[in-house]
Amino acid sequence: MAGSGVDDDHGWTERLAWAYGLIATDPGERAAALVRLASAKREVESAFLRSNKAWLPTPRLRFKARDRRAAQKAYAEAASHCLPEALWGRPASGELSTWAGLPFALLFLEWEARYPQEWTQHAKAWGTKQSLIRELATADHEDHVRTKLVDLVDLAVQRVYRCKDREYVRVARGVDGVELRGRLHKAQRSGSPWAQIHAGYVLWLLDNPEVPNTRHVWKTWLADTRTR
Repeated sequence: MAGSGVDDDHGWTERLAWAYGLIATDPGERAAALVRLASAKREVESAFLRSNKAWLPTPRLRFKARDRRAAQKAYAEAASHCLPEALWGRPASGELSTWAGLPFALLFLEWEARYPQEWTQHAKAWGTKQSLIRELATADHEDHVRTKLVDLVDLAVQRVYRCKDREYVRVARGVDGVELRGRLHKAQRSGSPWAQIHAGYVLWLLDNPEVPNTRHVWKTWLADTRTR
């Protein structure tokens, strides 16, 4: 696992504070952050190649274990400065509420939600998106994190469906309340057909918590809605 799952808040901020530029409204700030991300990815790729090379056969057998440890440490350090690699060292327990990397997990998801084309071009990681959403949906969060999760559900509802967006239903069920339902009802009244459909479906699932969020359920609900 890459990244730093046992680091503190200060360490994460030192390494990844620049990443907040990825969700900035100013295009210049985002461009600068993307340059920084590209540099970090080159470092990760270089460290990864060195780590692989350390496992190749060599006559220097007595130095091999030391070389491998050094290469693996260098890769983990490089990964801890990059997204999504830094997020791959999450707690084995899956408990994210006290994880120091939580703000950057939320940032990664917000980046995908607000600037999907840039995210797809520079850091596409559908598996990471899916696993983060699932883990966030099961954790017990403080109010400011719940507010951010409500924002993410709202952003997902507002747009054309993207890969793994269906997972946000898990989050919606985890943060169900007045604020979320108010956002969803507002989306239903909006002029966006996508928002109207998605918000209606999520509200229906919130009212029917026993119903699984499967592709079959979605298609059946959509067909029923269109015949009304």
